Amino acid sequence: MSVTAPAGFAAAGATAGLKKSGGLDLALVQNRGPLQSAATVFTSNRCLANPVIWSQQVMGDGQVSAIVLNSGGANCYTGRAGFQTTHATAEYVAEQLGISSGDVLVCSTGLIGEQLDLGKLKTGIRAASAALTTDAATSAESGLAAAQAIMTTDTRAKQSEYRSPTGWTIGGMAKGAGMLAPGLATMLVVITTDAHLTSPQLDVALRAATRITFDRLDSDGCMSTNDTVSLLASGASGIEADLTEFTDALTALCADLTLQLQGDAEGASHDVAIEVRNAATEDEAVIVARAVSRSNLFKAAIYGNDPNWGRVLAAVGTTDATFDPYNIDVAINGVQVCSGGEPDQPRDLVDLTPRAASVVIDLHAGHAMATVWTNDLTHDYVEENSAYSS
Repeated sequence: MSVTAPAGFAAAGATAGLKKSGGLDLALVQNRGPLQSAATVFTSNRCLANPVIWSQQVMGDGQVSAIVLNSGGANCYTGRAGFQTTHATAEYVAEQLGISSGDVLVCSTGLIGEQLDLGKLKTGIRAASAALTTDAATSAESGLAAAQAIMTTDTRAKQSEYRSPTGWTIGGMAKGAGMLAPGLATMLVVITTDAHLTSPQLDVALRAATRITFDRLDSDGCMSTNDTVSLLASGASGIEADLTEFTDALTALCADLTLQLQGDAEGASHDVAIEVRNAATEDEAVIVARAVSRSNLFKAAIYGNDPNWGRVLAAVGTTDATFDPYNIDVAINGVQVCSGGEPDQPRDLVDLTPRAASVVIDLHAGHAMATVWTNDLTHDYVEENSAYSS
């Protein structure tokens, strides 16, 4: 259940001393080949962290030999010195592993506006490099350590794995508990595969997968400056995967990680799936679902176990999607509370006490559909984010 499941990959987690809380805070993932194919999607936030700026340059040739990730600091808005730290981090990884620094992706997560300690980063890189192994007996443990090292406000590590009956494997790890909103990527994710695929093939598969998974997780409507999802292929299985089969498997793995991220969102007490049916286009279905997911009134109602479907319709009405405002249906947790823009079943039939919640909106405007995943708005979320930097 980790990035070390596919052949040709090694990973490790180490303690660099970057996090005030202590513990693992630096992860290293190495692709030992024979291929170094890679694809990456980054945040669409215009305010980019230094590791994203560096990694975008690395991806110019589509070749990646290693990824180093740290928690304990985002290295964003840290100026020229911060970029030099990112560059030096990649160079030190390259020195330790005997690879080119131009083939090292760098990812950081944590507080914006604080310089990272390069000395501590190097300590962590040395420790992680020494711990890298492809030994089957310990690879799962080292993969878990890498997943734990990238956690910030996460309460648990997120990992997933898929084994194809044709002989290739995909493994993945993710970090994210807050600032989950779409921007191609929505958090830090590393996905590995031993399938024999080129970088352009990986790019096609990754963008298809993230479009309907990570890109539709909208926990709190806030977009990070550091978001990165990377897919690496070692080709170590020797099997040329069918691209359609691989994309389907990759999408399923990304969906699994997406729901793990949703389930660990900061302070949340409900995981909400907002499904829009019979929209004019898929894009309009997403627009409507996202409008509801970002309504604080709706999210507060869900937190209070209040099936206030009027807040759903009010959010739908803020969009420019195609629909008749008085021909919309709404169901909450399986109860049809609104039909044709009028009350249907009594709202007190809706049970919102379980953590899982569903809202189905039928626009009667076409045949397209989409789902956006979100969470409720809780006291705990406000408390955690009001004291994030203290």
